[in-house]
Amino acid sequence: MPDQKQQQLWAAQDLIAAFPLPTLIIGDEHVIVALNELAEDVLGNAVLGRHFATAVRHPKLVAAVEQGLTNRTPQTVTYQIVENGEDVNYKGHLQVIGDTDLLLFSLENVSGAERAEQMRRDFIANVSHELRTPLTSVMGFIETLRGPARNDAKAQDRFLAIMADEAERMNRLVGDLLSLSRVQAEERVRPNTQIDLRALLQTTLKNLNPMAAKNNVTLQMELGTGPLSFVGDADQLIQIFTNLIENAIKYGGADQTVDVTIEHVMHDPVLRGPAIEIKIADQGPGIAPLHLPRLTERFYRADGHRNRQLGGTGLGLAIVKHILNRHRGRLKISSQVGQGSQFTVVLPSIVNDG
Repeated sequence: MPDQKQQQLWAAQDLIAAFPLPTLIIGDEHVIVALNELAEDVLGNAVLGRHFATAVRHPKLVAAVEQGLTNRTPQTVTYQIVENGEDVNYKGHLQVIGDTDLLLFSLENVSGAERAEQMRRDFIANVSHELRTPLTSVMGFIETLRGPARNDAKAQDRFLAIMADEAERMNRLVGDLLSLSRVQAEERVRPNTQIDLRALLQTTLKNLNPMAAKNNVTLQMELGTGPLSFVGDADQLIQIFTNLIENAIKYGGADQTVDVTIEHVMHDPVLRGPAIEIKIADQGPGIAPLHLPRLTERFYRADGHRNRQLGGTGLGLAIVKHILNRHRGRLKISSQVGQGSQFTVVLPSIVNDG
């Protein structure tokens, strides 16, 4: 007949089998006496019967286990290990089971939470940096206007013009931040409005004609004819096309051509079905390959100085990405230095193309 200690161990084994976290039990002589399947996935099943220090090789964790067994007090420790070549952050929770000599040890993967927190910190730092520069400039000019330039009309006009530009830059940034916030809030809500995608593109191009003319850029369109029915959010899709075509006009350079075309694809490998591709191509200087994977990151700029000069906030393509996520679409970017860039909006084809 099993003794009391064995019965306690069997009960603990049944208990940890139902735990939603990788969990193991450390018994006499600091040996691992039980672990659930999730713990096997992390540590392997060969650790059963071994001293815990040989299975979990981290000084902070070893110290916490020893302290938990000695003092019989709950312990929590956060540590980092490398799994499959990547840093993984775990939080270990240790607790003696009742009046037994068994230590319950569960592992919580907090890498996602750590990444989210790091993203939040980076976001705040980026926003602060983007606002600090124009604010510092405006404050400096205000001080100058109050002092040395108090009676200098020409200097006042020049400084006020610069201050207006900096204020507009901050206004664009705040506008894009609010837009990004709204888009992210709606990202999981599927649109349900039937729209004419071709007419929407034609309206966008018509609205951007003055900007193209000012930059001596020719907008060439191959959009086909008739309605192109699609279920989507018209305002958000206009925001996508306006952003991408504006970028092509600004960064493609003066005296160039921007091509906007619609194509139907029988099978898109990512969307796993037929798709509509709206391609916006410029003839500008192009983008180096190392920048392409990061262009949709918030505040990432391939050419920061030039981007700021042209009024960019570094948020436009991030907004595009989130809108496309809502519409179950994606953005493809291709570019060669010296040969221009092409941004392709890929949307699932649920259309009747008249």
